[in-house]
Amino acid sequence: MDEQLLIAGCKRGESWARKQLYEIHAPVMMSVCMRYINNKETAKDILQDGFIKVFTKINTYSEIGSLGGWMRKIFVTTALEYLRQSNALKLSINIEDCDDKIEYIDTSVVDRLSAEELLSCIGELPDGFRTVFNLFAIEGYSHKEIAEMLNIKESTSRSQFVRARKTLQKNVESLIKHRSAGYK
Repeated sequence: MDEQLLIAGCKRGESWARKQLYEIHAPVMMSVCMRYINNKETAKDILQDGFIKVFTKINTYSEIGSLGGWMRKIFVTTALEYLRQSNALKLSINIEDCDDKIEYIDTSVVDRLSAEELLSCIGELPDGFRTVFNLFAIEGYSHKEIAEMLNIKESTSRSQFVRARKTLQKNVESLIKHRSAGYK
């Protein structure tokens, strides 16, 4: 189906267009929600809330840039709102207080993981670490932007990212050791 026709139908509030948009984009947006929430039932709630926002704000979509990118921002924002409301983002560690050194990361280790395994390792990160990691490493926001979004210091965003990387590295190494020991 032509995306322009679909967008026009959604802007007119036509149910067939909304259904089609949902069916096309729900799987990708669910994965966005899961990266931030890591609880399937809560992520489904965020998915529904996000689509409600998409349908109510579709008239603000200027059709400059991809529809998927515009929607992704809505879903990220919706997930962040949930995390803020549930106090999951109590990020109080400054980088000055962080004595963790960034160790050498063997990136070939990551090549031996499936995308699902890597996402699972990211999902095991604490909420604050996972949120900053997703925003910086996956969504491409700067630490300054993350600090503004989460109402934290820029140095806190940096320290959370450093700790997230270190924890993720340990999770990945543990998974690979577990796998190579014959467990799968």
